[in-house]
Order: sequence, then structure tokens, then C-alpha cells
Amino acid sequence: MLELKDVSYHVEEGNGKDILNHINLEIHDRFTAITGPNGGGKSTLAKLIAGILQPTDGQILFDGQDITKMSITDRAKRGISFAFQQPVRFKGITVFDLIRLASGKTVSIEGACEYLSEVGLCAREYINREVNASLSGGELKRIEIATVIARGRKLSVFDEPEAGIDLWSFQNLIQVFEKMHQETQGSIVIISHQERILNIADRIVVIAEGEIAKSGTKDEIIPELLNGTLSCRHNAGGCIHG
Repeated sequence: MLELKDVSYHVEEGNGKDILNHINLEIHDRFTAITGPNGGGKSTLAKLIAGILQPTDGQILFDGQDITKMSITDRAKRGISFAFQQPVRFKGITVFDLIRLASGKTVSIEGACEYLSEVGLCAREYINREVNASLSGGELKRIEIATVIARGRKLSVFDEPEAGIDLWSFQNLIQVFEKMHQETQGSIVIISHQERILNIADRIVVIAEGEIAKSGTKDEIIPELLNGTLSCRHNAGGCIHG
């Protein structure tokens, strides 16, 4: 279980700004979605969980252990995986290389192909391709998810996986997350504005203006998001999209 105790994040640039204020949150459901207005602190929260950023104040616990000062590498060793909003391309590294490195163990080509099949990719077409600009955004997202599955982590964090992909890729992405929700043994946290992703979640947490505006089941939260009674009404850029 992940627990954030009174976590805050402040940046000193310019006149200084409080990005997150006294966040108290427990994550133990299989699938948790975090949503809210743009600029509300969602991606910052994801990066704090992963260890890319460290909180200004507060404490982060994972399975009862204080990981507040741990690096992203140390957190990965303890079972936390992070998928970037814009996946990184690696010139000279094949898809098979990436899956093998991500798994941290010996993986056969057949095993790597199974991971690719789980995310809806025809393995034979991708296994020896380089992870470079020849791959579309949707293909990269699904390959990155395959690496997350290969890691088999206790907690997988995805930062707006729908960003920068077309409608066809998004449909495939939804199917992948639905399958992960049904089959994963760990917990999934997804930062998203998309109603179809929120509808998969066991729990939705709304972050606005650096604070938790509300937390509850999808049946409790989605109607309020859609009719604007939650904090998303403050941002015309939208909190939830169909």
C-alpha cells in the first residue's frame, strides 16, 4: 500500500509557488484514477510517487517503509514503476532489448512476444524494431505498457497515457487497461482526463489547486465531474473528456 502523509511540493522559481498542499492519500485499490483541472498538481503528484521529484514537506510510505528520500531507481527496486506522458525513444535499442532490460531477468523472444501480444501488438512485426521515430505515439505507449507488465511491479503509475495518440490508438489503450485491471496482481494509478479511463477505476481522486477536492467511487465522482459540481468547473480546459 502507498500512503502520502501531509505531502507538499513548493517551487522557488520566480515568486515561488505551492504546487501541492498537505496531501493525505492512501492507495490500496487495484485501479486508482487521479483527475482534475490542468495545472492542479496531478502530474507533480505522480512524479512524487515515482521518485522523480521529492516533496518539500511530508512523508511517503510504501508497504510501511519510508521512501520519501529514495531515488526513482531505489523505488523501482521496491516495486514502483512509472510510465512517462511522452515515452522516450532509444536509438539503437530494439523493442526486445527494452522489454528484456525492463524485466530485470532473462526473457526469451517468445516471452517478450507474449508481453507485446498482451498490449495488442503483433509481436513478429515489432520485436526487432528499434524504439525510434519510426514508431507512432500509440505504438510507443503500448510498448511502454508492455515493459511495465514485464516488470511485474506492485505499483504502476501512468501519467496521462492518452496524451498525443490518435483515436484508434486510444481505443486499443482502453482495452489494454481494462485487461490490466482484470488481471494485474498489483495496483495501478493513472493520471487522466478521459471518462472512459475513469470508468475503469475502482476509485477516483480529484486534485484541484494543489489539494484533494474529493475522493470516491466512479459512481460518486463521475456524475459530479460531468455536471460541473466539482472543482473541474474552475478550468475551461476541462477535467473530463468523453
